[in-house]
Amino acid sequence: MPTLIVLLGSTAVGKTELSVSIAKTLCCPILNCDSRQLFRELRIGTAAPTEEEMQGVRHYFVGTLSIDDYYSAARYEEEAIALLTELFKQLDKVILSGGSMLYIDAVCKGIDDIPTVDSRTRQLIKRRLATEGLSRLAEDLERRDPEYAAIVDKQNTRRIVHALEICEMTGKTYTSFRIRAHKERPFSILKIGLNRPREELFERINRRVDAMMERGFLEEVRQLVSHRNANALNTVGYKELLRVLDGEWELPMAVERIKKNTRVYAKKQLTWFLKDKEIQWFHPSETEAIMRLINKR
Repeated sequence: MPTLIVLLGSTAVGKTELSVSIAKTLCCPILNCDSRQLFRELRIGTAAPTEEEMQGVRHYFVGTLSIDDYYSAARYEEEAIALLTELFKQLDKVILSGGSMLYIDAVCKGIDDIPTVDSRTRQLIKRRLATEGLSRLAEDLERRDPEYAAIVDKQNTRRIVHALEICEMTGKTYTSFRIRAHKERPFSILKIGLNRPREELFERINRRVDAMMERGFLEEVRQLVSHRNANALNTVGYKELLRVLDGEWELPMAVERIKKNTRVYAKKQLTWFLKDKEIQWFHPSETEAIMRLINKR
């Protein structure tokens, strides 16, 4: 049976470099599993791999969408599984690399059929959003579904609203619909987690943000102002720099906020991944041990 090697970990831990190295050794392609790197306009702020960083390795799901395109974990599951079905006709191993928790679960476990929200519930939560504000809805979600509230972006209106709609309509947690399914796959899955000591990871995050700014991150955001309502821009880095362009924040303050919010997101990613007992953990420098594990499959 062919094997999908899932190389996962928090942002800035070192997934890109290691995945390319492994892919070159195995002569196989990489499926990107960072939900924001799918958007071609979000290159610098998502640390999307450059042509140089890809080193000639075939990458899928990088820059394949436009910023206003609708996309979801369910659609990613469908497209990734279809692609893997074709790739595994010729290959024994393929790498999936990224840190988007829901997208990884979509490929490895499958997405549940979440109920369609009825119009009464949709209008109810819409009125609450207008009268109470997003922060109050986020507090309500923490009460109704603390597990999902622990990992969702509290500034992501669409996700907060949708989760509350499901809670309100069904009387169950949104989480209960998201984790029930575990679909059988026609390939085996090897999950390799990358982690670093916290201080080491945080220093890498800080340096990465500085490098993004030097590469022209602010200008990238400036060119996207007309798309500011696109869900893709509801992302750490883009949100903060939009406030700079709006004159609300000074740039140095925004850069520090980006670093802080990225560190917070990295901790959320790790909290999510540590619940998965199938993951075998390594420091990114332990390449020989990682390759020994892969070669056993």
